[in-house]
Amino acid sequence: MIPQPCQIPFAGKNGQTYTYTPDFLVYYRLGNCEYGDYPKPVLVEVKPRKEWRKHWREWMPKWKAAWRHAQEQGWEFHVYDESRIRGQALENIRFLERYKQMQFPVEESRWVIENLRQMGSAPFHYLLARHFMGLYRAEGIAHIWHLLASRQLDCDISRPLNDFIELWVPTDE
Repeated sequence: MIPQPCQIPFAGKNGQTYTYTPDFLVYYRLGNCEYGDYPKPVLVEVKPRKEWRKHWREWMPKWKAAWRHAQEQGWEFHVYDESRIRGQALENIRFLERYKQMQFPVEESRWVIENLRQMGSAPFHYLLARHFMGLYRAEGIAHIWHLLASRQLDCDISRPLNDFIELWVPTDE
């Protein structure tokens, strides 16, 4: 997910030129999808329903420009109600952001990832106990969250992140 991915020029109803910046560009993992079946990236605008219902005529020129831009790029464009994106997944993404830029020894990361790959999947607490005991426990917690934040490990992001969250190694992007 890329925040504020592009700036799109558009003409307002008064004929003046403005620039519109959509909120996000969302890419999906392709998994085992065939090329023709892959989900298109989605350019997303997020607004409270009450606001976009009130201002839709005013905002229509910029949303049309965003739709055209998305079509040109091979993307889709959607306006989402803010209440639909608030939830466990967003809470988890915000939680993981703090771990994304952390640095850990590459060899330790490989060790955790390779062991998890051999197991198939394991709960967070099991990985922590297996790889980071005693004095290293606190660093191990941050390390595992870092591996998840940096997409080296995966989980069901819609579930609460806790000791029992099941983790696995993504097989493809």
